[in-house]
Amino acid sequence: MLLAAWSPVHAGERCVEDDAGREVCLEAPAERIVALSPGATELLFAAGAGDHVVAAVSHADYPEAAEELPRVGTYDRLDMESILAKDPDLVVGWTSGNSSSQLERIEALGLPLYRSDPKVLDEIATSLERLGTLAGTEDEADAEAARFRDARDELEAEYADRDPVRVFYQIWPDPVMTVNDEQIISESIRICGGENVFGDLDSLTPRLDTESILAADPEAIVAGGMGEADDSWLEEWRRYDILEATAKDNLFFVEPSTIQRPTPRILEGTRVLCDKLQQARRNR
Repeated sequence: MLLAAWSPVHAGERCVEDDAGREVCLEAPAERIVALSPGATELLFAAGAGDHVVAAVSHADYPEAAEELPRVGTYDRLDMESILAKDPDLVVGWTSGNSSSQLERIEALGLPLYRSDPKVLDEIATSLERLGTLAGTEDEADAEAARFRDARDELEAEYADRDPVRVFYQIWPDPVMTVNDEQIISESIRICGGENVFGDLDSLTPRLDTESILAADPEAIVAGGMGEADDSWLEEWRRYDILEATAKDNLFFVEPSTIQRPTPRILEGTRVLCDKLQQARRNR
């Protein structure tokens, strides 16, 4: 259960439950926050707490103000000395991306740690509310969460009755990797009327070989890239004209930061994805 309101035990104290199910309590609103993933940084800014963020990791590039933040390493190799030097009163980590041993060390050093890892779209809204509580920016965070839920519901209603499109979504080229139905991107695919052809695999981000993709024969292939305008991963699939996606020119690029980060911008990427799958329907 979300502990949304601050606790009355001590004046100013506030407690929430993080995405790992742990209670995080602060004696007062956080004023010096270190964010350990690009997604966590975006969430904090969206929750109205951008002015409270004192450091982030590499590739935390949205919004524009985040690019000016001091860096404390990369999401998978944190610089512990730099984190401590910032004297944070809250650290926002990424459970499935940061090193578990480094997150445990942060906790062992007595730093308040909120573990962020939204698995479904509604948890993005919940994260905004929780982070707003911890930062004392509840009004802005709650308003943004409400806008996000409304926009998600509108998009879902718009595509509710569309014919299904069988989709392979690529998140990495070597080895080729995709997502299963437990990963948040698959919810975007579902909202758009898509069916993830590898959704039933056990791993959250399965590794694939070319033969398995040829056998699945998706109607559409969607990929990110190494940059916001790099669609080079799709070139590999143009070689296989036996693929339905290739034969019908249903090879689509979506800017990765708009759909692969669990932040409010995921609805921008979902809208683009929906438009691409609608194009695939027209190509039938």
